[in-house]
Amino acid sequence: MKRIHQLFVTVASAATLLLASCDRTKPYTIEVPPAEAHFVGKLNQTYTVQDNATSQYKLSLGTTNISSSDRTISYKVTPITSIAPGTGYTIATGNTTGTITVPAGQALAEIIIKAPFAAYATDPNRKDTLMFTLSEPSVKVAGFQDTVYLTLRGQCLESNVVVAELLGDYDNTSEDLDGSAYGPYQTKITSAVATSPTTATIVVENIFDAGWAPITFTLDWSDPNNRTVTQDIQTNIGLGSTLVGAASPYANWQVQVGPGTASGTFSACDQSLELNIGLGVLDPATGQGGFFNAEYIVTMQR
Repeated sequence: MKRIHQLFVTVASAATLLLASCDRTKPYTIEVPPAEAHFVGKLNQTYTVQDNATSQYKLSLGTTNISSSDRTISYKVTPITSIAPGTGYTIATGNTTGTITVPAGQALAEIIIKAPFAAYATDPNRKDTLMFTLSEPSVKVAGFQDTVYLTLRGQCLESNVVVAELLGDYDNTSEDLDGSAYGPYQTKITSAVATSPTTATIVVENIFDAGWAPITFTLDWSDPNNRTVTQDIQTNIGLGSTLVGAASPYANWQVQVGPGTASGTFSACDQSLELNIGLGVLDPATGQGGFFNAEYIVTMQR
């Protein structure tokens, strides 16, 4: 319930303004905006090349409306790594430039990308990236989702963690605090440092979505089948009122975090983390404090 009340106020205010400016004596003209082309899905996408003849990746794109006639969308492909167009990957509609048709009565189409498995079978660390951009002349390019980065790789192994790849935004973060759900919202991993071949520390911003300080976690994949995320006690995370409310006797204390009821987990392949966090408060003047008997689980996904 961190933002719901504020959102209702904003919507109500906007509705009031609209009603106040309404003139029922004047006819209304509804303008239909021109069609625009855009990609569908995330900015960064991954094609896991499989060892079979049907291995392929479907990159979705479309238009902002539906037409009674076919429409053509133009695109460009720029290899970011040394992968070769036409051999390292193939696209039937064009390996470096091409067009794709959005059929009449539809708003979506797909660019089909294929890559040979042999190039990735012998090197699990190999990754190649293609940048797709929409271009004109074609359907007008939208001012959003006009670019996609597609990473080609072999079968992902959870034992092969590249910690730097965990950096960045996690737009689909959600949480459960003792049965109370909230989200989605955005968190961000701002630091990821390997501390051994199978451990690392990460720093996560915006947990709880209330202006808290960043929190540090330890990742351990020494057992790839039992990957863990843990955290030590950390203080001065935020003002107690953000957690317990302004009327609580702990409102002016500081939020502290520590080990949860169990370890969290993570997946380098799925780019996701589940954090199990203990929550408490601490009196900065006396050092007195403790932890609440409540389970706080944060799920981070791209």
